[in-house]
Order: sequence, then structure tokens, then C-alpha cells
Amino acid sequence: MKKAILLSVMAAVTLIPSSLAANDIKIPPRKVRGQTLTSTHLPAVRIKFDKAFKYVGHQSFVLYDVANAEQHFFVDADKQGRIKRMYWVQFEGYLPNNTHSYQYKAIKTVDIGGLSFVADAQAINVKGNIGRADSDGNRARAFLVSKGYRMASDEFLMQRLVHLIDESKRNELLIIYLEDLSGMKLTAADLAKNGAAAARWDEISKGLLNRATRGIEITR
Repeated sequence: MKKAILLSVMAAVTLIPSSLAANDIKIPPRKVRGQTLTSTHLPAVRIKFDKAFKYVGHQSFVLYDVANAEQHFFVDADKQGRIKRMYWVQFEGYLPNNTHSYQYKAIKTVDIGGLSFVADAQAINVKGNIGRADSDGNRARAFLVSKGYRMASDEFLMQRLVHLIDESKRNELLIIYLEDLSGMKLTAADLAKNGAAAARWDEISKGLLNRATRGIEITR
């Protein structure tokens, strides 16, 4: 889904369903063992995360009454639960009672483990970007808060990686990498189009993509 929801991911901080197939059969949620998340369907893939990231759980729900969603979270946080970096993995698929499909403008694509991902990034301040209460971002936030986690600040960088699973474009694998921005002594406003540090965005976004892809290993 268009991730305006991403803007609300960390409103107080800042995953989906077990049934992503195009039918009503309930499929067991994907499994995590150690640092590896294993999916046997839509798509069949293994994602291994750097050892700095701790798995904190998953949740599943129907999103906006049109799609199944299953979320998994791996966080790098301090002892107080303040998140410095995290991965949010979302398996999402439209329900069989609609004909929707996912549409993304592929300005940049990257290959990870033989899978092609649409890649985009942005700097976000969450205070002025609270989305729908039932968004996947707000559900993610609530889940992490329930586990004792929150973002280290309201300013963060977000790298989104989207893999459309087949030609129908009705199922997707979404990997979101979030990183606290305060350590750079910058704000999202600084990195906006007319911001004080706008000229640095290309360099910063390239580094962000590099860190996001370096922290995971994907095998099919």
C-alpha cells in the first residue's frame, strides 16, 4: 500500500497476516529462528539479519478491509528500549474479494539475493504526520510500544524496499529500514527539498541504502 502510513510509524515510537494467499485458507505465520526469518509462501524466501538486531515478534491483521498483512520486527535498541535502528518486514496481499493491485513508481531498483526491489527513501519527522488510526504504521507503533520499545527520537531516516511477488502485483514483500537521524545533528526539515542540508540528501540516501541492504542477507 502507498505508505503514507510510514509517516505515522513512529508517532510514539514505532508488523502481518498469516493468510496472504488468494483464498480464505489460514496459513501459519512465517517462522523466525535466531536471526533468520523464513517464509514458505508469497514469496518463499529466507531473510537473515545482522546479529545487532533483536527479533521482538510479529502480528497479523486485515488492513483497511482489503488486504492481509503480516509484520515482523528486528530492532537495535538500548537498555531503555530506545530504537536506534530497526527492520520492519511486511508480507501483504489483497483479499480475493477485490481486484486491486500494487502500483509503484520505480525510480530506483536494487537486486538483493536475486529478488528485485523498488527502493525509495525519505527523512521523516513523525509529529506532524499522524496517519489513520487503523494504518499498518500505527499498528506497528502500538505493537512495539507493547513490547517496551520506542524510537530514540522523532526524527529518522526511512529506506523502503518493495518486491512485487508476481505479474498480478497483488502480493508484496515490504522491507523497511528505519534509522535514528538525531546522531547526524540533522532534522527531516534540513533534508527536505529546500532545507538547509538538501544538498547532502544524495550522499545521505546512498549511505542509507547501503546500510539497509548490508544488514540483511536474502536467499530463495
